[in-house]
Amino acid sequence: MIPPYLHTGDRIHIVSPSGAIDPLFIDGAKKLLSTWGLQVTEGRFARLEYGRFAGTKEQRIADLQQALDDKDVRAILCSRGGYGITQIIDKIDFSAFQQSPKWLIGFSDITILHNTITNLGLASIHGIMAKQLTELPENSEQIQRLKEILFGKMPAYEIPAHPLNRPGKVGGKLIGGNLSVLVGMSGTKFDLPYEGNILFIEDIAEKPYHIDRMMQNLRLSGALAKISGLVVGQFSECEEDPLMMLTVAEIIADAVKDYDYPVCFNFPAGHVDYNLPLILGENVDLDVSLTRVCLSMGF
Repeated sequence: MIPPYLHTGDRIHIVSPSGAIDPLFIDGAKKLLSTWGLQVTEGRFARLEYGRFAGTKEQRIADLQQALDDKDVRAILCSRGGYGITQIIDKIDFSAFQQSPKWLIGFSDITILHNTITNLGLASIHGIMAKQLTELPENSEQIQRLKEILFGKMPAYEIPAHPLNRPGKVGGKLIGGNLSVLVGMSGTKFDLPYEGNILFIEDIAEKPYHIDRMMQNLRLSGALAKISGLVVGQFSECEEDPLMMLTVAEIIADAVKDYDYPVCFNFPAGHVDYNLPLILGENVDLDVSLTRVCLSMGF
């Protein structure tokens, strides 16, 4: 289910449920979002720093819960990822959010929130956060695509082919996010429903053998056999290891070699500046050919 689209005058609320953030990025995000005609508010503890976290567990729970419960909030922007949501996710009540859905935006550690929202049958946005909204040009595609989604225009992306792509065409619900976070939720109630869905993965600064271990986890658990398609985003700052005998992309390709669904590599989403927004928990149309990849949302 798609949450209601935004209109001029609607309220978007910024929270920091995970890592601490430079307050200047919250200021920059508020400035930009205000130019879209939105009322921009922030959580009481959004600017706090408690070690690596944006406040204590109790403070982060309070801010996120308030944002989810407030019927006047039409969208929630997570200020950044980092680490910390695993500490609090089981303390969050999503019942009011289910009754009054709203868009939630973020990536990286925010994947845990995306998982939870997907399991509720609702859609959310894997996309840029406060730092990117502050530093990127206002007319950048990443910012403009995010604005279009929030105000009701569904994206259709076309990217060049990759040598490791596997052709095919499939429709299904797009699920996923950060690979490390996804595997970390394996076996918990915050794990994903893989059956028949299209999986998106990305990561940053992971050693190739860590990536292989995580892909093998998904293979051995049966998750990779259940999905209907795979979209591989950016694996940034992952230095290749010649002792693995395969590149990072080849490690991923090898893990899914026994399946026949379409696979797309090098999709522009992840821990990079060119991080295009994806709608998770909603149907997409994935068309992988020998010359290009098309990913259309909201069909």
